[in-house]
Amino acid sequence: MTKLFKPALAAGLALAALTAPAIIAPVAAQAQQGIGVVNIQAVVASSNAYRTAQDQRQTTYKAQIDQATQRRTAIQQQLEPLFTQLQTASQQANADQGQLQQQAQQIQQIEQSGQRELQQILGPVALSQAYVEEQIQAQLPAAIENAAKARSVTLVLTPDTVLYADAAYNMNQAVLDQLNTLLPSAQIVPPEGWVPPQLREQQAAQAGQAPAQAPAAAATTPVQGR
Repeated sequence: MTKLFKPALAAGLALAALTAPAIIAPVAAQAQQGIGVVNIQAVVASSNAYRTAQDQRQTTYKAQIDQATQRRTAIQQQLEPLFTQLQTASQQANADQGQLQQQAQQIQQIEQSGQRELQQILGPVALSQAYVEEQIQAQLPAAIENAAKARSVTLVLTPDTVLYADAAYNMNQAVLDQLNTLLPSAQIVPPEGWVPPQLREQQAAQAGQAPAQAPAAAATTPVQGR
């Protein structure tokens, strides 16, 4: 199946969610000349499944989120005096460049170590995000096809391939309605052993096999959120 979008970074979809109300504008009842334009990220970020999962995740993974917040604060508190010390030392006349470099390296090591620690703490949260996105992606082709047929559209484009289009070509709301029907909600807790599609592909490539398919329930049928 052709991939419609890669597992998006949280920031990318969050931005789409903020801009979606403006992007999904009222459209004419019939697209002109059988052509439609769909902003996939905006539709995904505006879907009921995605928005509900975002809210549910704050509760389901509250322990990890709180732990990461506390650890991030502790790392910042550890780094602040080191930054101040480095800044003060660098402003001194005849500052020891070797010593400054050592201080800078120490700061960098703490930052990198802290980032790895935070990624590990938030690993289940990131995995949940990817799992929800895969469930939505599995329903997108059908949502687009259903919306296109309902509007007698035979060619669907994305905004990055269009230089200009009248609002009548905008199919975002039509696809969103279909997606909400096909997938009212999504599971936010992945089944044991589930890994994101990109990692499955990497594992399959290393093993010289075809990529493993996602669990059938998650890939083909709407599921209820927890």
